[in-house]
Amino acid sequence: MKTLLKNVAVYRNHIVEEARNIEITNDRITGFPVEVTDTSVYDTCIDGKGMLATPGFVNTHNHIAMTVFRSYADDMQLMDWLEKKIWPAEAKLDGDIVYAQTMLGIAEMLRCGTTSFADMYFLMDHVAEAVCDAGIRACLCRGLTGITPNAEEALQENREFYNNWHGSCDGRITVMFGPHAPYTCPEPYLRKVVETARSVGAEIHMHLSETEGEVENIRSQCGKSPIAWADDIGVFDGGCLAAHCVWIDEADMEIMAKKKVRVAHNPGSNLKLASGFAPIQKMLEKGIVVSLGTDGASSNNNLDIFEEMRLAALVHKANTLEPTAIPAETAVNMLTECGARALGYTDAGKLEIGYKADITCIDRSGLHWYPKNDALSLMAYSANSFDVDTVFVDGKLLLHNKEFVTLDIEKIKSEAERTKNKLFAQI
Repeated sequence: MKTLLKNVAVYRNHIVEEARNIEITNDRITGFPVEVTDTSVYDTCIDGKGMLATPGFVNTHNHIAMTVFRSYADDMQLMDWLEKKIWPAEAKLDGDIVYAQTMLGIAEMLRCGTTSFADMYFLMDHVAEAVCDAGIRACLCRGLTGITPNAEEALQENREFYNNWHGSCDGRITVMFGPHAPYTCPEPYLRKVVETARSVGAEIHMHLSETEGEVENIRSQCGKSPIAWADDIGVFDGGCLAAHCVWIDEADMEIMAKKKVRVAHNPGSNLKLASGFAPIQKMLEKGIVVSLGTDGASSNNNLDIFEEMRLAALVHKANTLEPTAIPAETAVNMLTECGARALGYTDAGKLEIGYKADITCIDRSGLHWYPKNDALSLMAYSANSFDVDTVFVDGKLLLHNKEFVTLDIEKIKSEAERTKNKLFAQI
């Protein structure tokens, strides 16, 4: 299967080149031909005039089935929100609900240009089934809490999930282990998680240093920060994607840099829950990979990673540790290349020959794209998700002319509403 995306601006090697062509063969980018005189050799030919092609967007931290909780229990502090509203409601979830809400979330992400996401939740077989059916790429893990009665059972579920799904769906699904956070995973349990993950060769995805209260409590209990505590237990030794990392200091960042911890930064969630401002620039200066996530319902779960990029580019002047905003291109790279690196992908996140054909094409015809001074600055500060026109994942066309190619959106919306009513009838 050969596809030509022609006459499109291409963001590659840190520059935007106008009027280029991208050749895709099966699931890979195979060339950037300067001239194409015979388009008959291609099965599909798409005109990208007026569009900007970038690597597909990557959402590196999410709880996708929490779409069902959109507009439910807003305007609460994190622990009140979890303990009083979310955890009791989550106890009523089933596979039917999780599959339907995951399909809704995936559709939203694709519509916003996201081609890959990381997810930590429950009933993950049903999430994986939705990923396979929808055609998106995902790094999945079973959320694990050591303070619940089913803690050991959940750990074995994550192991079985890894054995059954890692590398499946033409390699589009990878699997990590998902210990939730220091305040829900006591040390003995977290050690078991680390040991089990190592036994199968899996990495770990974990919330760390999200709130000031979390850091104070762990310091009080253990005499060290959550980052230092996790490091002592071995969480970072086999590879780790750490969500949030808002309340970290220089010593923490030294550990993170040394152990090559990758960070999923969730600016929308952190702002909504008043968790604080992560020291992004300092982490970047230390060579830490920083990516972007939406963090499920705590960020109102619009799953719009585009908006997270905008927040990442704008909010950090408010942080006394970081007096300047990050550059526009840095925000774009957090959304694309760094996102792919955060999820452990070695052949995605760039528009390069041999890389996976995960491509997002953005329509630049809107008034907010004028005057056309700097394409990356316009993308970071002016563009919005409705500008996304065309999306490829693994070389397959999933969105074109701002319409879904493969998904039945009316069915997805109907099923999301049906399963929402099913859940809330039990609460």
